[in-house]
Amino acid sequence: MKKYRMLILMLALLLPSAPVSAGAMEMGHGATHADHHEKMEHAVAPEQFSYQQVVEGVRGEFQVMSLASMNMKDPAGNTHHVMVRFFNNDTNEQITDVVGKVKVIAPDGAEQISPLINYSGIYAANVTFAEPGKYGVICLFKAAGKKGLIKFWYNHTGS
Repeated sequence: MKKYRMLILMLALLLPSAPVSAGAMEMGHGATHADHHEKMEHAVAPEQFSYQQVVEGVRGEFQVMSLASMNMKDPAGNTHHVMVRFFNNDTNEQITDVVGKVKVIAPDGAEQISPLINYSGIYAANVTFAEPGKYGVICLFKAAGKKGLIKFWYNHTGS
């Protein structure tokens, strides 16, 4: 009888702390987190924007933020930092051998291209969002022997 009480007590203590994803509960049986969130974007703070997408089994997790919000200045006068981390979507392992570039298309059609610089597995490029509006952000990359292209819109509000 004591064994059963101990077992019930242990289960009662462990079950509330079991990790359960709200997304997993919403998706139903057989769906994975990656299926549900293949494309996702949201504002994290007024100065920060996040986006992720899976291409050819490689997940790119992007953040766009103003250099001013990071208390940084760019010697070339760029205003924003585009950061991306790459992962094998099946194993969730970070991919750290990546070559790529970011192309930004301004609302007026002007284009700028910046190479992705590797900062210990976090890749980044500085760009300029000169005026408020909708900017196209395109990332071309080669990771884990696969070439990929990820595109998303960034709505710059002027901050």
